[in-house]
Amino acid sequence: MYPDGNSVAMIAGGVRKKIFPKWMLAVICLFFITDAHALLRPDSFSLLAEKAGGAVVNIRTEKITQSQDRVFRHFFQSPFADQDPFEEFFRRFHGDDGAQREHRRQSLGSGFLISEDGYIVTNNHVIEGADKVQVKLKDGEEYDAEIIGRDPKTDLALIRIHAERTFPFISMGDSDALKVGEWVLAIGSPFGLEQTVTAGIVSAKGRVIGPGPFEDFIQTDASINPGNSGGPLINLDGDVVGINTAIVSSGQGIGFAIPANLAKGIVTQLKASGSVTRGWLGVEIQPLEPSMAAYHGLKNARGVFVARVMEGDPAHAAGMRGGDVITHINDREVEDTKDLIVRVADAAVGDILKVTVMRSGKKKDFRVTVAQRKDDQVSQSEPVQGDERLPDGLGLSLQELDDTLAARMGVERDAGLLVADVAADSPAHKAGFRRGDLIREINHRRMDSIKSYESMLKRSKKGESLQFLVQRRGQFLVIVIDR
Repeated sequence: MYPDGNSVAMIAGGVRKKIFPKWMLAVICLFFITDAHALLRPDSFSLLAEKAGGAVVNIRTEKITQSQDRVFRHFFQSPFADQDPFEEFFRRFHGDDGAQREHRRQSLGSGFLISEDGYIVTNNHVIEGADKVQVKLKDGEEYDAEIIGRDPKTDLALIRIHAERTFPFISMGDSDALKVGEWVLAIGSPFGLEQTVTAGIVSAKGRVIGPGPFEDFIQTDASINPGNSGGPLINLDGDVVGINTAIVSSGQGIGFAIPANLAKGIVTQLKASGSVTRGWLGVEIQPLEPSMAAYHGLKNARGVFVARVMEGDPAHAAGMRGGDVITHINDREVEDTKDLIVRVADAAVGDILKVTVMRSGKKKDFRVTVAQRKDDQVSQSEPVQGDERLPDGLGLSLQELDDTLAARMGVERDAGLLVADVAADSPAHKAGFRRGDLIREINHRRMDSIKSYESMLKRSKKGESLQFLVQRRGQFLVIVIDR
């Protein structure tokens, strides 16, 4: 054990005059500080690699595809028409015309055992479409593997090998506790080189590198290359904190791993049923912009704006509606859209979530029963112009929604007022209004009719700010006009 800075100072103060000159005390202090910092860097990763390596496996897959030889023959035939001098060659060595040929495509990847009875976690893309999956252990033993289940959305898969023995395995750790700058090890089979160990640090957390809704990657500079996919990312305690899954082909020292905490629930479901179900509230959401947060009286932009609530889905049944801002789930703060999606998706179908929202500056709680997530995405139709218009004095021509317009926009008939036109150089034009905008609220009052709009304008005073909650092609924003 090394003394901390306070202890060193006390020792120095007590003995400075009696034993050591000042220069010697400086050397002693420098020794303690330098040696303590060295403790942050491991002298060797060998014990950790030895402990975890036995559970890391090499995965080989084989996929059989069908093709015709005729495509190769036609390449040579055309110059000679029917008198093809290569005809006999192809008949002798490639068989009859148009014959289907089997071609075996092989690929390599990695994985790791999570139980002594042979369950192995890997990436979905490692085994997807495979007709045969073989697993090779560190001790050289090879086994045919059974595919238990796959989840393409998170690129995770669970396979299993069977034998009359127990297998070495490693445990899933807590990836939420992982800190940027922390040492990690990657073990796998890059380019088919089995049991390769690389070390690095956690470069970042929460990375999103594609359009997937469940992406929350750990970024690391531990070398990850083709063939590492599915292998474990291990912390200094020997626990799996991530599943190596992606690289940046044009960058060095940039690799990505699926967090262990995300993988745990997926693996549990795959083991139980071979598939994954995800929770669903039935809301369309968008990021909470600072102007929207201010409109709802929030001190920061943490939370998620509800652009639309699907009729008949759980959120609708619970009483939520478009324009709400979700701030908490089960009394835990919602950071952003990604945070909400992952947490709701992890909820089991039938679970009841306490959803806290801000509505018109007031906090409301709803109990929402989670349904199964739908795969289809609801798109927002672009609004069209109707016939009836009403000038409003701000440069806006407005109209109420009819059944056709409401259906096309995917909203209720009383959801708001459609901006049919915006006068050039008017206050509305300068504030940023566009034709096709849907005015949902003004100063937290719903605009469900021309009458409600006129009433709001009459009550407003000169110099007062009117805050318009506007929906534009499925996205919400706040536009302010000063009277």
